[in-house]
This record gives sequence, structure tokens and C-alpha cells, in this order.
Amino acid sequence: TRPILPHGLNGIIVSQYAKIGKNCIIYHQVTIGGKEDKYAPIIGDNVTIYPHAIIIGGIKIGNNAVIGAGAVVTKDVLENAVVAGNPAKIIKYKE
Repeated sequence: TRPILPHGLNGIIVSQYAKIGKNCIIYHQVTIGGKEDKYAPIIGDNVTIYPHAIIIGGIKIGNNAVIGAGAVVTKDVLENAVVAGNPAKIIKYKE
């Protein structure tokens, strides 16, 4: 299924090489960047990415993760983790 875009395509940038799982919610002004397959993010299923988040590089975002507003993610994110900040750090795990 396609990602859910609550604010439409307003400022969303996605690398042509990125892979996005099912039922992802992507808010406005998000960047998912990378060049070539091995340097592009892989986003798992049911991930929520809040406004102004930046996800770059050949990293994996686990299923059910939440990326906080304004987070800069350059390392893998575990399943069910909530990350925030610059650089992004785990602030909690979803139950």
C-alpha cells in the first residue's frame, strides 16, 4: 500500500532508491534521502515519520517505529522504538 500523507506531498522528498513499507504515515517537510540502492533508507511497515524529520543513508527503520519531529536519523532504528533529536536517539520503546 502507498504511504499515508496527511498533509499531501507538501515538501516531502524521497530518494528514488528508498524503500517504504506498508501503512507508513509521513507528515510534511520530511526528507528520506540516499543515493544508489546501498545508500538509501529502508523504512519498515507501520512507521510514523513526523514533520521535518530527515532520514539519510543506507539505514533501516524497523517496523512500528516512530520518528519524532525534526529528528535527524543517520543510524538504524529498532522495531517499536521512538526516536527524537539531532542526532536521533531512542527516547522510548512502544509497548
